[in-house]
Amino acid sequence: MTQLFSGKEVSASVYESLMPKIQALKSKGITPGLAVILVGDDPASAVYVRSKSRRFASLDLFSETIRFDGGISQEKLVEKIQDLNVDNRFHGILVQLPLPKHIDEGTIISVIDPVKDVDGFHPENVGYLTVGNPRFIPCTPKGIMRILSYYDVDLSGKHVVIIGRSNIVGRPVSILTSLKKSFSNATTTICHSGTQDIRYFTNQADVVVTAMGVPNFLDESFIKPGTVLIDVGINRVNDDSEKGYKLVGDIHAERVSEIAGALTPVPGGVGPMTIAMLVENTVEAAEMQSGVGA
Repeated sequence: MTQLFSGKEVSASVYESLMPKIQALKSKGITPGLAVILVGDDPASAVYVRSKSRRFASLDLFSETIRFDGGISQEKLVEKIQDLNVDNRFHGILVQLPLPKHIDEGTIISVIDPVKDVDGFHPENVGYLTVGNPRFIPCTPKGIMRILSYYDVDLSGKHVVIIGRSNIVGRPVSILTSLKKSFSNATTTICHSGTQDIRYFTNQADVVVTAMGVPNFLDESFIKPGTVLIDVGINRVNDDSEKGYKLVGDIHAERVSEIAGALTPVPGGVGPMTIAMLVENTVEAAEMQSGVGA
């Protein structure tokens, strides 16, 4: 029977481990603070931002959500980020993606002070990650690696296949899994929309990470017995429930349940870890900027 890798369980252990760090900072009068910029009215982004805010509040940390309508100019958004860069209340700045099409995401990310870039998307931080000396690891990839470590999945000598090549998930995970470090050191393959036969690669994999946004894409025909499956996808599928939909991943959980070695559920898998790693990155940013505990 497939083992479920619970992101809720792992994230709870993360929050517990962070409490001494948070208390040490507070004893010096420092409360880790996060500024979240939300542009427009994307429902998924709004739900995610609310979840972040609730988690920060539950830990007695400081967070503020700054909302703009979708018509804000790029110049105005840049000005706001520059103000936040010098605002000492905030140790981390996060711009919720995606942004409206008239705003260049690369430009906006590059304006964030790299030492406050708790999402790890600034080119400087991407560079540090690429050479194996990360300052901030992007939250979802960091969460994936923490799940694997928590459940004692040593990637050394294993074959990891990632489906998806985004700069938010796929590419950072490919770097992290292949670094010459403990619990990493895997042979890593990235598959994507240009890959002709994804099954050819996934059938060889010891670990498969899906980050596609395609409901129930991967079934038992894609994997060999014992494969560890990490499902990053969160997709709404219409049904007859009161809500009118249910959340499913990129992996068809029922169809892989008799063959996979382990699986992250959706919901309750990678999602909680993304928020936990954002909290951890913000605490680490506060330590870095204050010199407390660093």
